[in-house]
Amino acid sequence: MPNNPTIAALANDLENGRTSARKIVDACLARIADKSGEGARTFIHVDAEAAIEAADAMDRLRAAKAAPSPFAGIPVSIKDLFDIKGQVTRAGSRALEESAPAETDAVVVARLRRAGFVVIGRTNMTEFAYSGIGINPHFGTPKSVWQRNVGHVPGGSSSGAAVSVADNMAHGALGTDTGGSCRIPAAYNGIVGFKPTQRRVPLEGGVPLSFTLDSFGPLARSVACCAVLDAVLADEPIVPLQPRPIKGMRLAVPTTLVLDELDDEVARAFDRALEQLSRQGAVIERTTVPEFLDVGVMNANGGFSAAESYAWHRYLIASKGDVYDQRVLMRIMRGESLSAADYVDLIGARKSLIARSAARIAPYDALVLPTTANTPPRIADLVHDDKAFAKANLLSLRNCTLINMIDGCAISLPCHREGDVPVGLMLAAAGGTDRRIFELAAGMETAIRV
Repeated sequence: MPNNPTIAALANDLENGRTSARKIVDACLARIADKSGEGARTFIHVDAEAAIEAADAMDRLRAAKAAPSPFAGIPVSIKDLFDIKGQVTRAGSRALEESAPAETDAVVVARLRRAGFVVIGRTNMTEFAYSGIGINPHFGTPKSVWQRNVGHVPGGSSSGAAVSVADNMAHGALGTDTGGSCRIPAAYNGIVGFKPTQRRVPLEGGVPLSFTLDSFGPLARSVACCAVLDAVLADEPIVPLQPRPIKGMRLAVPTTLVLDELDDEVARAFDRALEQLSRQGAVIERTTVPEFLDVGVMNANGGFSAAESYAWHRYLIASKGDVYDQRVLMRIMRGESLSAADYVDLIGARKSLIARSAARIAPYDALVLPTTANTPPRIADLVHDDKAFAKANLLSLRNCTLINMIDGCAISLPCHREGDVPVGLMLAAAGGTDRRIFELAAGMETAIRV
């Protein structure tokens, strides 16, 4: 079995008896328990006993030719934001520690279990999902795969989700994406992260950040892995992914905002990826997308995330505000000053933005842009420096947030060369084009790493 197996490779090995669910789960649990690794910071809770029981059950079902899917027995991690029956959902916060255990699984967790995936544990995250950086002062901060001896941020808010996959502690991860929280940590750790069209995946059983913008999506090692997990989450048939030929792809590079203030390594990797795509026959056009300028205006006072998170948190803050991460609390409290009229204006402005953006990008198969403007900053540079944190957070979120605001779908692919700092390339399009994005991404994922 390869060191970084895809979900398809694991399924094939299971089917042909080259491994067992128990062996796969035991290997992941060993990685989590390795004291020299990131397991203690990556996971808030590990379901070792339940995972072993589930793995053994899937092995028995497979032996009886009754496995619920080809993927039965493959371990996945679950972001701490989701309900798991019998467990407390903390959302990366100390403020929810005394909450009652969940009575049922979140819909997406239940769907993963129904397909036979094994829940191996709850992953660390930015408190209440409110940052693109991934620092958590309560449970520690898992390090990005890049220069572990130095210590770089993992990206947020699905920080532990990405590290669990990158470090073979799980073979897929369930994350969330309100402004990039699947795609940013994927980019910072050299894996794939997908943000689905929001309406495809139900939000019941997840702690909300912004119910207008929240999406639930997968992080994994390949486009095909994410496509499998996405189909399960959306309760759609799992069908083989047909990669699109690069020749003839119609791709638009927005020149509005998304190329501003790029780190040198991001700019180089992105330009090299575009050059490879162009050389293999993709039609790439640079174009302005003036609609993107509206997003900054809409978010100037915190936007949907501030308004909707404050509505959810205001009573909890009254009793537990002193235990919140102060950086998170400050962002939530911006919603206190937003009036009902402000919120109604936001809804109208977004409706117009979605319509105008859809018309703008309709002639293309997809937009192509850097996932983040920056490479993963050093943890030590941000822990105590609020100004540096704010700038890094903005650069991590900026490009991804645009796609949530236009109600789109998007995927982040690694586009750096082996051994270089991780850099993500994002493909995005209007809502409802998820399958096309997967096909395009599958067609180019190898080419853009050359």
